[in-house]
Amino acid sequence: MDYSNAQQAAPGKLEGLLVKLDDAVAQLARAKPFAKVGKAHLVFDLARRVLMQTGGCEAIEERAQELEESGVFQGTDWAHPHILIPTLTSQSLRSPSADTVALEALSELRLLAVATGRYCHPYVSSEQAHHFLAQVLAINLALLFGTAGEAERETQGRLAGVSRALVQHLADRIGYEHVIDQLIAEIWRLLNQRPIQTGPVKQMITQIAICSSDPDIELGASGQGAYRLISSLFGPTEASREDPGLNVYRERLAAMDQRGLQAEAMGCARAMHDTGLVSAYHAELLRFLVDQGEQLLSEALGLSSTGRDCLLCYTDLVHALIREAVTPETPQSVYGLALMLERGILYNPAMGPALWRQVNLPLSRPTREQLALVFGGSASPRTRLLEGVLCVMGAPLGVGQGNNPTCQSARAISMWAYTDPDFLLQLLVWAARDDEIIMHFEGKPVSSVASAGGVARELHLDLDAVSLILVPHLDRLYGEMGRLCADRDGDPHRWINPEFHGWWCGRGFSINVDVATGRLVDLDNFLRHFYASYHPFYNGNQPLIHPQPAGIAVTDSASRFIGWHAITILRVGLDPEQTMRVYFFNPNNDSAQDWGDGIKVSTSGHDERHGESSLPFGEFASRLYIFHYDPLEHGALADVRPEELQAVMDQVHRTWGQDRLPAAELQADEGQSSPGE
Repeated sequence: MDYSNAQQAAPGKLEGLLVKLDDAVAQLARAKPFAKVGKAHLVFDLARRVLMQTGGCEAIEERAQELEESGVFQGTDWAHPHILIPTLTSQSLRSPSADTVALEALSELRLLAVATGRYCHPYVSSEQAHHFLAQVLAINLALLFGTAGEAERETQGRLAGVSRALVQHLADRIGYEHVIDQLIAEIWRLLNQRPIQTGPVKQMITQIAICSSDPDIELGASGQGAYRLISSLFGPTEASREDPGLNVYRERLAAMDQRGLQAEAMGCARAMHDTGLVSAYHAELLRFLVDQGEQLLSEALGLSSTGRDCLLCYTDLVHALIREAVTPETPQSVYGLALMLERGILYNPAMGPALWRQVNLPLSRPTREQLALVFGGSASPRTRLLEGVLCVMGAPLGVGQGNNPTCQSARAISMWAYTDPDFLLQLLVWAARDDEIIMHFEGKPVSSVASAGGVARELHLDLDAVSLILVPHLDRLYGEMGRLCADRDGDPHRWINPEFHGWWCGRGFSINVDVATGRLVDLDNFLRHFYASYHPFYNGNQPLIHPQPAGIAVTDSASRFIGWHAITILRVGLDPEQTMRVYFFNPNNDSAQDWGDGIKVSTSGHDERHGESSLPFGEFASRLYIFHYDPLEHGALADVRPEELQAVMDQVHRTWGQDRLPAAELQADEGQSSPGE
């Protein structure tokens, strides 16, 4: 299907469709509320057909106010444009449902009318609409510049032409310079979290490179930020500036003197640590420098004194890792290696032998097939897995769960890489070589093969190599542990988490939800207990020694409860503004989230380290529902100021706890609001 012809140049046909659309909108406006759903379907169908004609988007934009006032969005999430989330538009625009695509298109064109001043909306300002659409364009830039893939053709067919026409119209009206600005800001925001999975970011940078080479697109002030991103992948140094290709670059390296090689090494390291991305040229340089001495190797990795000392102590191992894991097809292994050396974890006596074992590890046939299926055949499965090992060991907080309900498994991988890396490597050996992991639950062996299944019914493959191999086993083990304590009263995490994660997980357990009824229970004591265990002003200024698993009640930007989610509390401390904050790891792929009621998770600007999320202590406590502690160290409940404690409790009651109030509190609320009082 050629989507360039999806919009037909047929003015007469467009006029006829618009007449029918106007009539359908008028009927919808006159319909009773209970009958609007049936009438709306005809509007969606006609709007979709209009959008497939040349000039259709503009015609819908002109009718945006009439469409909304007719009730076309009634009963849908699109009825509340002030709480819509730009990231969700990508799913809607790629939906196989014609009504969903039409609804999304109508909503975007409504906001475009607001942004251009054509429609004065009661809930969305022109500036807000403009900002929202700029984000939509940034997120859906592939629809603007990319070509249709097989999946798009199979799932959407001609319907994809509507989405592409819409995004093209938005770009023409909003302006490409705003797209690039927003896209660059989004990329830097994501890169600041240092994710291990960089494929989506690299695709976005490639789109920017395409834009920058188009003479019809003026980047303006965005040019410098765009250049930093593009050069980090396609030309990080003087010898690779014009992206000459790897063969030419190898020839240039061979002809360089010591000073030239040092300049190349420093240039590559600067670009890598600036962005967290690694160019194929950098990988090629590192392979060349293996035989040129440790000084140049250290420069190319951008190591501090800690990393250099580690390199000099474990030279043979580092060389072996470079030869086996670092290739132009696996460039992120360079960054993983650099960060691993900087962490100094090779000084753990078990790590050297464990990594040597990993270098020579024979992989089972299912492991090789799985790695080849996901990552292709450009590099061997062993190389792909070694790249994943280096990245996870270097950046434990860059692990993501992908599009899977496996936050517990992702959290565990991150926690082990952070606290007990040699144990993680042992698990990986069992999974990759033996296709089975055996853990113990209260002394009883639990097999990932014998398990009846885990949380995820099917596993999406958008994972790093280590998670790809481990998560299926860990998910089944976690599920099996849950079944072993299913007949016990209370939340099973009380027993699972310490057995699953390790001895450092506190055996004490606190929860503020009654498992049987789902209602809040003893919230006051729960919060005082949390303050006493974690807040430095209430626990004798004792820093958190080991990361601790915890559970939060996730809410959306409208404060609606979404579900329970596993995170890791990493540390608690004062930020530069002297606000006490909880710094935590969120296995979601993007940790900067709006949880509603004024709570926005921060990933930078408040002394966060790469991969950390943070919130002020009270705001974090308002979303917490379980935490662990050491029962032998726990003292008296914290004497928290009543107004501070009440503020946290009010946030709980306004958001995820709104429908979970204990019966006594519900009766009290009803009594206070009764007419007779």
